[in-house]
Amino acid sequence: MAPGARRKLPKIKFWPTVLKRNFPRTLMARVLLIIVLPIAIMQIAVTWVFFDKHWETVTAKLSEGLAGDIAWAVRAYEEHPSEANLEHISDQAEKSMQLSISLRKGDKLPVNRRESIFLALNRTIDKALGDQLEEVYWFDTTKYPGFVDIRVQVDQGVLRFIAPKDRAFATTGYIFIFWMLGATLILTTIAMLFIRNQVRAIERLSQAAERFGRGEEDIGFKPYGATEVRAAAEAFLKMKARIQRQIEQRTTLLASVSHDLRTPLTRLKLELAMGEQDEANTRMKQDVSEMAYMIDEYLAFARGEMAENIDNVSVRALMDTVTDSVARAGHKLQTERLTEDLRVNIREMAVQRALTNLVMNGFHYGKHVRFHAEVVAGEKLLLIIDDDGPGIAPEKREEAFKPFSRLDDSRNQNIKGVGLGLAIARDIVRSHGGDLTLDTSPQGGLRAAISLPVSQG
Repeated sequence: MAPGARRKLPKIKFWPTVLKRNFPRTLMARVLLIIVLPIAIMQIAVTWVFFDKHWETVTAKLSEGLAGDIAWAVRAYEEHPSEANLEHISDQAEKSMQLSISLRKGDKLPVNRRESIFLALNRTIDKALGDQLEEVYWFDTTKYPGFVDIRVQVDQGVLRFIAPKDRAFATTGYIFIFWMLGATLILTTIAMLFIRNQVRAIERLSQAAERFGRGEEDIGFKPYGATEVRAAAEAFLKMKARIQRQIEQRTTLLASVSHDLRTPLTRLKLELAMGEQDEANTRMKQDVSEMAYMIDEYLAFARGEMAENIDNVSVRALMDTVTDSVARAGHKLQTERLTEDLRVNIREMAVQRALTNLVMNGFHYGKHVRFHAEVVAGEKLLLIIDDDGPGIAPEKREEAFKPFSRLDDSRNQNIKGVGLGLAIARDIVRSHGGDLTLDTSPQGGLRAAISLPVSQG
C-alpha cells in the first residue's frame, strides 16, 4: 500500500442482520406488524404534534396566568407582611383565583423535586414562575392527584400555594391519550381477529399437505379463506387427485406386470422341477429364484406402502414384533426398550418391514446387532440399530440410499439383493414425516437411526 494511502475498512452489514434475526417468523406476527406498526407510528406522530403544538401552548397560557396570580399574592403580602393582610389576600385568592394560601413561618424550601411524567408540564410551570417571580420558588405536580403544590421563599418563611391542576395545564390531554390508546387497542383487536381467520386457512392447508405427505387422508379439508388461499387450496386438491390417480395407475400397471412375469416364471419352475436334476438344472433354478426375488424387490420399491392404513401402534409392541421376526430367522437381537411405552401413528407393517430390513442387514455384515429406542426432547422417537460389521465410509453413506447403488467390497451390495433395501427403508420412514440416517456405531460398525415425530402419537 502506498505511503499516506488510507486503508478501506470492510463494510459491516449490521442493521440487515439485526432486523433479520429479530423479525417475526410467523405470518400472523408479520401481518400484525405490517398493520399495527404504521398505526402506532401515526398515533405517536399525532400525539407528538398535539403535545408539542396545541397542548403545550394551552398549558403555557394557563401556567402564565397561575404564575401571575401567585406573583400578585407574593407582592401584596411582602408590601404588608401581617397576618391580617395574609388573611385578606387568601380570601380574595380563594374566591376569585381558586388558590389556597398559607404561611409556614421560619420554614425552608424542599431540596428535591419529583418530576412529572409529562415533562412539558414541569417545563411550562417552571418557565412561567421564573418569568413572574424574583423570589426563590419550588413546586410539585405529582404529590396531589388533582392539585399543584407551589412554594415561594419570603423573609417570614415559605408561602405555600395549592392550586387545581386545571389552572396550570390542559387536563384534556389525558382524555386525548386515552382515546388514542383505546382506538389503537380496538383497531389492533379487530385486525387480530381478521388476520387470525386468514392465517387459520393457511395453517389448515399446510396441515392437509403434511398429512397427505405422510399418506393420511384429510376428509374434512375444504378450501376457505381469502381468494388467493382458496385458489392455493383448490390447486392442492387437484394436485392431490392427480398424484393419487397416478399412484393407482402405477399400482394397477405393476400388478399386471407382476402377473405377466410370474406366469412364465412359474412355468419355468415347473419345467425345471420335472426336468433332469443335474448341475445345469440346479443353476437354472437358482437363476429363476433370483429373478423372482428381484421382481419382488422392484415391485416393493415402486409400489411403496401407501395402501396400508395408519394405526396407533405401541413402540414396545413394534420392537417385540421385530425381535420375534428376527429370532425366527435364527438371529439373537439385543433389544433395549423405552422405560415408558409410547404410541405413534404409523403404518405398522411398513415400519416393521423397514426395521427388519435394517436389522437383517446388520446381521448380514456383523455378528452382534443391538436395537434400542430413545425419545429426544419429547419431540422425536429414535429407533436405532447398531452392528459390529465393517460399516460404511462417511462419504458413501448418502450414496447407499440411492436405488440400485453398489457399495465397496466391505459391505458388498447385499449379495442376495439388488441395492434397494436402504432406499425402501428411507422411503417408508420419510412417508411418516421422519428420516433415516447412517452413522458410525459405538460397536464399530454401522448405526442406522430412524427418527419419527412423537407428535403423531
